[in-house]
Amino acid sequence: MARMLSTALAAALVGALALAGCRKNDNADTAADAANAPAAASPDAALPAATAPAAGPVATTTPPATSPILTGLDLGNAVGTDNRVTSASTSFAKGDTIHASIATNGDKAATVTTRWTYQDGQVVHEEDKSVPAGAQVTDFSISKPDGWPAGDYKVEVLIDGNLVQSRDFSVQ
Repeated sequence: MARMLSTALAAALVGALALAGCRKNDNADTAADAANAPAAASPDAALPAATAPAAGPVATTTPPATSPILTGLDLGNAVGTDNRVTSASTSFAKGDTIHASIATNGDKAATVTTRWTYQDGQVVHEEDKSVPAGAQVTDFSISKPDGWPAGDYKVEVLIDGNLVQSRDFSVQ
């Protein structure tokens, strides 16, 4: 019987402590809470010496450089002097040169790869280009003098070896 009473008291004490720890800080402390609280100390007094704020300039860290991110992908059969597709399309004629205009932006250079595939994933062409930091538009293109076979195609864009986007297109 005494053991059951001890267990019940211990459980009640644990419950009371848990509720006290979860209590919201609503600035409505009772007089009893204020009377039982320890005397306030300066915020730095409670910190160990190793973590106390240091005097002097605050050290800053530079975030790591990031590879360019893909900001645009357009397909078309012609590009302007700015490497942008002049008229976006996903349907091409057999004799078209097919351009992928790839817009990137980042704070370091990277390798952008295009992988062009036909129907069941048969690789038609793959090309890498080194792209400098900053906002860039890079043109990748494929052509076939005797004409593309009709069917479904896909271009995949990789940045530093990681697939970031793909676009389906067809040849009629």
